[in-house]
Amino acid sequence: SRVSSGPSLCSHHLPLQLNSVFGFRQADGRKVLRSSIREFLCSEAMFHLGVPTTRAGACVTSESTVIRDVFYDGNPKYEPCTVVLRIASTFIRFGSFEIFKSADEHTGRAGPSVGRNDIRVQLLDYVISSFYPEIQAAHASDRVQRNAAFFREVTRRTAWMVAEWQCVGFCHGVLNTDNMSILGLTIDYGPFGFLDRYDPDHVCNASDNTGRYAYSKQPEVCKWNLQKLAEALQPELPLELGEAILAEEFDVEFQRHYMQKMRRKLGLVQVELEEDRALVSKLLETMHLTGADFTNTFFLLSSFPVELESPGLAEFLARLMEQCASLEELRLAFRPQMDPRQLSMMLMLAQSNPQLFALMGTRVGIARELERVEQQSRLEQLSMAELQSRNQGHWADWLQAYRARLDKDLEGAGDAAAWQAERVRVMHANNPKYVLRNYIAQNAIEAAERGDFSEVRRVLKLLENPYHCEAGAATDPEATEADGADGRQRSYSSKPPLWAAELCVT
Repeated sequence: SRVSSGPSLCSHHLPLQLNSVFGFRQADGRKVLRSSIREFLCSEAMFHLGVPTTRAGACVTSESTVIRDVFYDGNPKYEPCTVVLRIASTFIRFGSFEIFKSADEHTGRAGPSVGRNDIRVQLLDYVISSFYPEIQAAHASDRVQRNAAFFREVTRRTAWMVAEWQCVGFCHGVLNTDNMSILGLTIDYGPFGFLDRYDPDHVCNASDNTGRYAYSKQPEVCKWNLQKLAEALQPELPLELGEAILAEEFDVEFQRHYMQKMRRKLGLVQVELEEDRALVSKLLETMHLTGADFTNTFFLLSSFPVELESPGLAEFLARLMEQCASLEELRLAFRPQMDPRQLSMMLMLAQSNPQLFALMGTRVGIARELERVEQQSRLEQLSMAELQSRNQGHWADWLQAYRARLDKDLEGAGDAAAWQAERVRVMHANNPKYVLRNYIAQNAIEAAERGDFSEVRRVLKLLENPYHCEAGAATDPEATEADGADGRQRSYSSKPPLWAAELCVT
C-alpha cells in the first residue's frame, strides 16, 4: 500500500535510490516502516526549511515483515518491510573515496581498492565533470588546481549545510564520512532529531554514548570528515594543499553563513555589527539556562514589542515564560540514568584502577551522570515560583540587550514603520513554526502501523509550509493532534508533551 507521494519532481532527470538498507545488522537488506516514515517526512521537511538535502519521492510498504530489536534490548518484534525512494543528483559520499585507503595504523584494515589510484582518478573525474562542470571548465589544463577548486567548493557547501542545521536546531545523529554527501546535501536520515528544549550537548542518537555527534559538535565533526576526505584524495590532491584549503575556508564560511542566518532570525535587517556574535551567544545561553524551546522561542521573538514602554511587553514576557521548561520537565530531563549502586561502584573503580576505568570508555558517561545527580538535587530544592523568577531575570537581561541592538538597527532605516514590517517579514521567513519533532513523527508512525496513513499525509502537508504564521493556524485541524484520553487538541507548533521526552531513537 502506498503511503504517500512527494511533491511534484522532475525525477526522470535525477538518479533514484531505492533505500532499504536499515536491515544491515541482520544482513537481510530490509528497511522497516518506522524508519522509512521518519526519513520520508524529514527529508521533505528539510527541503521546505531551505536546508540542502536529498528528497523523498515516495514511501512504499508491503505485507512482508522482518524481526527487529528496535532498542537492542532483547525485545524484538515483527515490523513491515518498506522502501523509500530517495532522489538526488548523486549519492556519492566522502566515504566513497575511502575505498582506496591504506592500512589503518591501529586496526591494520585497508580499503577494498587500496593501491588502485587509477579508479580514484576515474571517480574524481566523474564527480567533477558531472556535478561541478564549472570547475572542470575553469581548470581543464591543470588537474591539481582543478582538484583543489573542487575540494574548496565541497568544503564551502558542507560548512553552509551544517550552519543551516545549527540554525534550525537539527541533529543528524550519525555523522560518519559515509553519511556526508559530496554535494553538501543532508543525507541518510537515521536517528535524527530537532531540538526541543535548547541544550547544546543534546544527543539525538541514544546509542551515541560518548556524545560524539552532539548538536554543538556537528560543525567540528563535519570539518573532521572533510579532513578525512582530503586524506582520501591524495595523491590527486596533495594533502598539505587540502589541509590549507580546509583551514582557510571552513570556519570562515561556517561563521559567515551562521551569523548571516542568525541576524535574519533576530530581525537585524539594516546593519551588521561585530557585537551581534555576543548577542547570539547570550541568547543561546539564556535559552539553555531557562530550558527554552528552541523553535518556538525564535518564532516568538518576531512579536517582541520594540517600543520601550510598550503595554504588550508583559504579555510577551508571559508567552516567553511558557516556552521555558517547567520543574516537571527539568526533573524528567535530568533524572539519573544509572542505579546509585552501579554509579558508586564505577566511582570506586575510577579511584582504585584508573587504567581499567579508562579502557572501559565510560568516563564521559559517568561525568554526565554526576551532573544529572547534582542537577536533580538542586531541582528538588527549587520551587516553581523561584524558577519563574529566575527565568524572568535571565530573559529581562537579554531582552534589554536585544532592544538596544534593535534601536541601532532602526537608526539605519529611514521609515520606522517600513523597518518594522521588514523585520517581521524576514523573521517569519527564517523562523519556522513547524519542525518534525520526534513525537510528531511517532504519532504518524503508530497510526501507519495500524494501517492508517492519513496522519503521515497530514504531517507532510504541514511540513511543506513550515513558516506558516497566519492567524488561526494553531487551531487548523492539519496542525493539531489528539493528546491523551480526554481528546484535548495540542497544536503541532506547541511545546512537546511530557511523554515525548521518553522517546528513544537509536
